Amino acid sequence: MAKKVLEKIPGKKPRPIEGHKPAAAVLRGVVDMVYGKAWEAKKRGELVGWSSSKFPIELAKAFDLNVVYPENHAATTAAKKDGLRLCQAAEDMGYDNDICGYARISLAFAAGEPTDSRKMPQPDFLLCCNNICNMMTKWYENIARIHNIPLIMVDIPFSNTVDTPEEKVDYLIGQFDHAIKQLEELTGKKFDEKKFEDACARANRTAAAWLKSCNYMSYKPSPLSGFDLFNHMADIVAARCEEEAAIGFELLAQEFEQSIKEGTSTWEYPEEHRILFEGIPCWPGLRPLFEPLKNNGVNVTAVVYAPAFGFRYENIREMAAAYCKAPCSVCIETGVEWRETMAKENGISGALVNYNRSCKPWSGAMPEIERRWKEDLGIPVVHFDGDQADERNFSTEQYNTRVQGLVEIMDERKALRMENGEEVYTNFENTKETDWSKTTIE
Repeated sequence: MAKKVLEKIPGKKPRPIEGHKPAAAVLRGVVDMVYGKAWEAKKRGELVGWSSSKFPIELAKAFDLNVVYPENHAATTAAKKDGLRLCQAAEDMGYDNDICGYARISLAFAAGEPTDSRKMPQPDFLLCCNNICNMMTKWYENIARIHNIPLIMVDIPFSNTVDTPEEKVDYLIGQFDHAIKQLEELTGKKFDEKKFEDACARANRTAAAWLKSCNYMSYKPSPLSGFDLFNHMADIVAARCEEEAAIGFELLAQEFEQSIKEGTSTWEYPEEHRILFEGIPCWPGLRPLFEPLKNNGVNVTAVVYAPAFGFRYENIREMAAAYCKAPCSVCIETGVEWRETMAKENGISGALVNYNRSCKPWSGAMPEIERRWKEDLGIPVVHFDGDQADERNFSTEQYNTRVQGLVEIMDERKALRMENGEEVYTNFENTKETDWSKTTIE
């Protein structure tokens, strides 16, 4: 397929809400604020922790603890092209290059390997849970050994049923109670119920605004690209209990609403195709990921990674159940339902899957999930080899070839649908209607 480069659509660009800074600028300031507060606390001699991204941080907020996030730090380090050096430093320490790139970057940094990508204070304690994957446990255990510091662990077992059973919620409430006792011992303070409730309220407000922003991808044309959401992952990870994050995401949703009314979009190219992008982005190669999609008018309008951080709940039991819902900790049926519903609501015509070497639990489930997409949605699916942090595991040439193949198939199917007067994109009405294995393009 000959390379094509689409020109930007002439017209107005999205604009900030009257009287406000652009939401993206506001949210960048929020992350800087979180890390700035942690450094200030460290200078005052106060405790500063490192936390896994899906730990129930509301518990720590009841003690006014300042916390930063190794996953966020590792992603930023990788995006700033310093991840490979830290990965290699961890390998020199004896860690295998087959483990998660985030973990290798973090372990090297914890052991004293410097990086200028984002300044992050070293930890006095650790908060970890395994709803992301069980590798998190060993990652944080090793950091605890390096610094000889407390590790507070919340065990969130894999969900092998669609619904979260009450006995599992009971188990998690016990885990929360134990974590609270450990935090009381660590800080010398009693658990503050009011501060906890306030943190939960802020977290829910932030999650609601974040999910609302994500849902604007369902509009045709979309007022945004899914890559915009990737740019805000640090905000929803590091600051979901901060009022400033809630304000920033509410402003972002208002901007998308305004774009719909004014006919503008952060996606400035013809929307020839809409696809689902599966997995964590390859942070060292965001531009190589985006360029061939842009050049072919392929907008990402469905991603599961971003809304997976929108935890909503009304009480402590619902909170426990909410934290069970992570992409790698739910059963295949739940994972398929999440993605297929999003595909139908957001109107896609294909899927692009990152077989992420750093995230084997996620990638391990993908062959079956891909098979279900093809069967249930009738869409073409292609995958590529990638990595969220280690650039050695991503080939630009392979990726470009896979995108070209996906575009060719989508072009053919789009032409056939238009010829038959059918809706171009997947939706709730047109799924399972066409057996693509029996159709040809003359």
